[in-house]
Amino acid sequence: MKSVDPVASLRQAQRVSVLTGAGISAESGIPTFRDALTGLWANFRAEDLATPEAFQRNPGLVWSWYRMRRQMLQHAEPNPGHYALVELARRVPRFTLITQNVDGLHARAGSSAVIELHGNITRVKCFDHNHPTSTYSDTESVPSCEICGSRLRPDVVWFGEPLPAAALTRAQTAAQACDVFLSIGTSNLVEPAASLPWLAAARGATVLVVNPSMDGQRSGPGIHHFVGPAGTVLPALLKQAWPE
Repeated sequence: MKSVDPVASLRQAQRVSVLTGAGISAESGIPTFRDALTGLWANFRAEDLATPEAFQRNPGLVWSWYRMRRQMLQHAEPNPGHYALVELARRVPRFTLITQNVDGLHARAGSSAVIELHGNITRVKCFDHNHPTSTYSDTESVPSCEICGSRLRPDVVWFGEPLPAAALTRAQTAAQACDVFLSIGTSNLVEPAASLPWLAAARGATVLVVNPSMDGQRSGPGIHHFVGPAGTVLPALLKQAWPE
């Protein structure tokens, strides 16, 4: 089988889809989901703070944990990996960015129409009826929905909850239709997002895996590995693909 140059594939692609995970956010100083359980939270398991049942048992505790993480985000900034994806979107006719991250850093970097598979920690909705809420007071006490009065919760996907059906469908469609798929900063172990790169590969796309570790990553025809942080690898890839 003829070898495919991944850089040339990227330069020539008409449709590019990207999946990002916690690794790209970690480069901005944002701890991963479980790494955020430090200090006062070291005695808790993430599973005990990120379920509907946990919120029903102790809404104030769950709200406080997410409030701490939102405050942490105020000191984080997008990194060169985020900005490289903004530039890549300008270079290709059809670009789809899918993320497992809930921090909103892609949008802050300038990416638009991001498919957020796990929601966004800066947004809230009401617990009882999922009413979206555009404004709320991020105080220590749990605020209430202006529409129905139920408690507000983070607009993220908790353990035991399905991914948003529309977002997942859009992500799967983009994976099936792309020429090149980039998997960035994710171990590709947590389903159903983990299957997206391999879904693209099965449809004939060139897959570029960018991650500091290749443990657990698949290999095969059309799959190319770039070991390293996104903030270093992605700008270098773009410079190789578009050297002018």
